[in-house]
Amino acid sequence: MQRLRNLVLLVSLALAVATPVSADVATSAEHAVIMDGETGQVLWAKDADTATPPASMSKLMTLELLFKELKDGRLKLTDTLPVSQRAWSTQGSKMFVELGAQISVENLIRGIIITSGNDACIVVAEGLGGTVEGFVDMMNKRAKQLGLTQSQFVNPNGLPDPPGQMMSVHDLARLARHLVYDYPQYYHFFSEQSFTWHGIQQQNRDAVIGLLPGTDGLKTGHTDAAGYGIVVSTVRNGQRLILVLNGLRYPQLDKMTPSAQDWHGVRLRAEEAARVMSLAFHEFRQYPLFKGGQTIGTAEVWQGAHDTVPIVTAAPVNVTMMVDSHADMKVVFTYEGPVQAPIAKGQQIGTLDITAPNFPDLKVPVYAGESVDSAGVAGKMFLAIRALIEGHSKTQ
Repeated sequence: MQRLRNLVLLVSLALAVATPVSADVATSAEHAVIMDGETGQVLWAKDADTATPPASMSKLMTLELLFKELKDGRLKLTDTLPVSQRAWSTQGSKMFVELGAQISVENLIRGIIITSGNDACIVVAEGLGGTVEGFVDMMNKRAKQLGLTQSQFVNPNGLPDPPGQMMSVHDLARLARHLVYDYPQYYHFFSEQSFTWHGIQQQNRDAVIGLLPGTDGLKTGHTDAAGYGIVVSTVRNGQRLILVLNGLRYPQLDKMTPSAQDWHGVRLRAEEAARVMSLAFHEFRQYPLFKGGQTIGTAEVWQGAHDTVPIVTAAPVNVTMMVDSHADMKVVFTYEGPVQAPIAKGQQIGTLDITAPNFPDLKVPVYAGESVDSAGVAGKMFLAIRALIEGHSKTQ
C-alpha cells in the first residue's frame, strides 16, 4: 500500500508546471460557476447553488427534451409541428412563426437556439407534451432524472409570467455538460451564427461564439428580475470548460432605448463571459494521471487462486486544478482488504483519492483488471495453515 502511494505521487509530481500562477477569478455576476467539461468537476463558484430566475437559459431544458426525442428515434429532424394561436401570440424574443404553419423540428431548434424564440418553444412544448402544461410536467420530471436539484419549471421558455421559473447556475452547468456530451449529433446547432425565418435574419445572441476562439455554445438569457445571464462552453487545446454567469446588471443601460439596451447588453455580457473564460483557461490546467484500462497497482486477495489482483482504471483519469494546487497533489489508492475471492473482472475494488490544496477532494472508482477464482478446499486449507504459521511467528 505504501509503495503504491509513493509511485502515484511520483507520477503526479512529474507532471507539475514549473511556473505556477495564482488563481484570482472574479466577476460582477451575482452567481457564477466554472466547470470542467470532461469530469463535471466544479473548479470555481460564486453562490452557485442558489436558485434564481434563469430567463431564456432555461430553454436548454426544452432543447434537452427535444434532443432526447430525436436520439430515442421518436422524432426526426424533418418531422413538422403545428403552430397554434398560443404559440403565434407569444411575446418577447421571437422566431416569428406563422399561425397554422407546419415547421420542421430542425428549424424549430434553430429558432430556439439562435433567435431565442419564445414562440418556437411553445410549438415544441405543445408538439411533445400535448399542452404547454403537460410539457412543463415533463421538464420537471426530466430535471429530477438528470439530478438538477435546484430547478423548477413553470414554462418552456423562461418568460417571467407566470412566476416561479428557477435554476441555479450549478444546475445550468450540469445541463450544459449533458447536452455537450450526450447529444453530440445535435450540439452543432449551438454554434450557428445566424438564422433566417419568415424573411427575417437574426444573429445568434451568444456573441461569445465570435469573440472567444473555441467557443461553441450554449445560451443567453435576460429579464429585469434575472439580469443578464449566459451559459458558455469553450474548448482550448482539447480541454473543455463550461462557464455560467447570471445576475449581471448594467445600470448605465437604463437611460437607453430598448433596442440600444438590447445591443449594448448583449455586447457587455459577451465581453464579461469571454474575460472570465479566458481567465479560467489561464488559471486552471488539465493534468492526465492514468490512461483508460491502465494498471495502477494491486490489491491483496483472501482465499483466492492468486494472492493479488491487478487494479485498473475504467476510463482515462484527468484532473483539472490550479497550477499552485497541483504542486502538492496526492493520489492514494484506497480499498478494504484483503478482498474476498472470488473476484469478477470489472468489479469495483476501491477508489483513487485525489487531494490538493484549494481543490475539492475527488474520488475515482477503480476495478479488478482480471478475475480471481476461489482457492478451493485444498487451497483454503493451505492458506489457513500458512496464516496460522505466520501469526505464530509474529508472536515469537
